[in-house]
Amino acid sequence: MAENQSMKNQDSSDEIDLGQLFQLIGKGFDSLFKLILRVFVYLKRNIFILIGLAAVGFAVGYGLNQIVSKRQKTDVIVKPQLESKNYLYDVIDEIQANIDAKDSSFFESIGIEEVDFAGLEITVNRVIEEGASDRDMQYLELLQSFENTDAIADIVRAELENKSSFNHRITFYYKNEELGVQFAKKVMEYINSSTYFDEVLTISRNNARGRIEQNELLLDQVDKIITNYTNNLASRNNAVSSERIILDNQEQVNIADLFEYKNLLIRDIEIKKLELAEQTEPISIINFGKSHEVQKSFFGKNLVLIPSILIVVFLFVSFLVYLNQKSKTLIL
Repeated sequence: MAENQSMKNQDSSDEIDLGQLFQLIGKGFDSLFKLILRVFVYLKRNIFILIGLAAVGFAVGYGLNQIVSKRQKTDVIVKPQLESKNYLYDVIDEIQANIDAKDSSFFESIGIEEVDFAGLEITVNRVIEEGASDRDMQYLELLQSFENTDAIADIVRAELENKSSFNHRITFYYKNEELGVQFAKKVMEYINSSTYFDEVLTISRNNARGRIEQNELLLDQVDKIITNYTNNLASRNNAVSSERIILDNQEQVNIADLFEYKNLLIRDIEIKKLELAEQTEPISIINFGKSHEVQKSFFGKNLVLIPSILIVVFLFVSFLVYLNQKSKTLIL
């Protein structure tokens, strides 16, 4: 009997707990509905005020857009040569510091006679590019598997520098389009006026020309060896022969390695010619963009920002008034 009585009390307790739980859920939904209803009533009561504030805000924003001159910018995509990236960032910081100080004498010294400092700014950032493809990585691994010669080492180094180097975007901000574009051109001339990097570029270009001439001589010799090998095969009536070539000093050379060496020489010549084309200035200009207006984000535009501020201020003031009314009803 005692056990039956205990089980009945437990079932009754569970029913009470479930009932209380459903009541709490019902009260929660009721409170949420009342909150939504109060917000609806508040908006209904103040709808004309909110519409009026939005209209005033749009009008003020439109007026400011007509009065305030819009900011423009020019983007210049560049590629530093011969590890001149740090130099690029340092000289950009130097120019920006002189802009902040409004140092007209500095800009006169680099050929800029008239500077409009209103809204003038210069920044530099790295251009994010896609990573190296699997094919490029396989090519580098193939190069490393060959004998460690100077030519192969130079090719691997050039490929690694090409894959690890990034283009950079120099952005000029200004309000006067004519003066701003002229300012950007003069600054780029100043950046590329480094005497040190000019000397290094000259030496690098001379080295590249010498390497091309040397590789072309070696390539001619390799072609002669391959031609002789082909002629010997033809004279033997296409008979099966060894895959190795015996040179005059009795040294044997694998014909497959000879073809690979020829391809490496061709690749090295291509790289050096590309260096000659690219390394004309310390900071190569890939693209000098046109002047265009700075596009602001949606909430950064006056037509949206000012109405939003007016409405938020009104809602905040209404909330303070509500809190003040509630505080008067408290019994201290």
